[in-house]
Amino acid sequence: MGKEDEGVYCTICGGMVSEAPGVRRIPIDGIETGITGLDECIAAVKALGLGDDGAVARELLARLSKGNYIPTKKRDAYAVALLEEYGRTPA
Repeated sequence: MGKEDEGVYCTICGGMVSEAPGVRRIPIDGIETGITGLDECIAAVKALGLGDDGAVARELLARLSKGNYIPTKKRDAYAVALLEEYGRTPA
């Protein structure tokens, strides 16, 4: 962990966490994790009208993996957290 004046670091990979607009924090395995483009991704996936949670989770992971680091060992935890956020977001 760096000094406070150096910024915020990811608890998963150790890299700097962006505080830029478009980064939303959600709990994944009890750790607040920044996800870039989550709101836009959820809206796009909702527009697809997928009815199956598995299909929704796969689509969210596929789209978000392009702009976010998702550790292989944490994919299931990310899928659960992303589905929860998806369910909370109005259509």
